[in-house]
Amino acid sequence: MVSIIRILKSAFVALFLFALAASASAEGPHFDRGPLTIRTVGGAEHILDVEWATNPEQREHGLMFREDLGEDQGMLFDFGVTRDVMMWMKNTPLSLDMLFIGEDRRVSRIAHRTTPFSETIVSSGGPVHYVLEIRGGRAAALGITEGATVEIVPPRSSSQ
Repeated sequence: MVSIIRILKSAFVALFLFALAASASAEGPHFDRGPLTIRTVGGAEHILDVEWATNPEQREHGLMFREDLGEDQGMLFDFGVTRDVMMWMKNTPLSLDMLFIGEDRRVSRIAHRTTPFSETIVSSGGPVHYVLEIRGGRAAALGITEGATVEIVPPRSSSQ
């Protein structure tokens, strides 16, 4: 009888720790925030409030598990170098527009309305320095096309 109680206690503790770890991974890392301005080819300007994913942990987590993203919000992935980039939608319940941005800060490609939870690779189609993820359909709604320019000013780190 005592061994059954120990087994049940151990199982309960293991489940508790698993649930705690799952909760922590869903919450994810801290992201600094700041404004980002996109200028369409036609000259219209849109200011977005973006979170910055600048380190490997942040870029790996991205917008996974997020169930809400405001119309003027997004996440900017800064890869630190210009290179081909591969993205996916694993664990991401929202449809997103992915704007691939070159070192010259011009949008070179847009993947519109990506499929939630998909593990299909979304390629940059060439070397880029940044990827901006916004709510699916927002790029078209705002008139953002390839050739739009992005004003990127890194936010001051909240740890400074």
